Amino acid sequence: MHLLIPAAGVGKRMGADGNKLLLPLLDQSIMGWTLKAAMAAKTIEWIGIICQAIDEPLFKQTVAKLEIHKPVAFIRGGDTRQASVNNGLKALPNLAQQVLIHDGARCLATPTLFDRCTEAFSTCNGFIAAVPVKDTIKKVNNSGIIEATPDRSQLWAAQTPQGFDVALLKTAHQKGSLQGWSVTDDAALFEKCGLNVHIVQGEETNLKVTTPVDLAIAEFILRQRL
Repeated sequence: MHLLIPAAGVGKRMGADGNKLLLPLLDQSIMGWTLKAAMAAKTIEWIGIICQAIDEPLFKQTVAKLEIHKPVAFIRGGDTRQASVNNGLKALPNLAQQVLIHDGARCLATPTLFDRCTEAFSTCNGFIAAVPVKDTIKKVNNSGIIEATPDRSQLWAAQTPQGFDVALLKTAHQKGSLQGWSVTDDAALFEKCGLNVHIVQGEETNLKVTTPVDLAIAEFILRQRL
């Protein structure tokens, strides 16, 4: 299985001066923990790290420190996540028919989750890892007034990895570029193209490290695992 890791952003909400994935988390960087899980997954055979040129040397140091025995490619990132993933798709090896896309900031994903997502390709061409929403969700208008309370039983919180047939996702990105679609994940492109996106059971601990509080929670979870 081929894995793309978008890592071209900056940590504005984290308050970081640069790429938040390079921030320390115990004895690794945030990206280091993400790569350790990918390296331990039985089904991952190739890893593409999508990053900006300024961060590439430090990511290369992370890869060298981990002594990753799987092929790792460094791909130039774009101005948005959508553009970065599109660059990643173009850089995939020609033999790649399916791809997993995983946010580098979800550093607590386990090797088991990666492998479970790979297995999902046996039944579908598009899916996301997700977990059922536990909180009551409110739809609120611009005036701060609640407009609706959606049925929680039908709500899931999207995570990554997300997996797609490569040819279908490339076509979706091309169409999205022509139509001027701006989306926050690749599943949304699939949906806009009328393609089915399935759910793979995610992990409650698979949080996205976005704020200093998230970083503290991630450290707590990792210490419990260790």
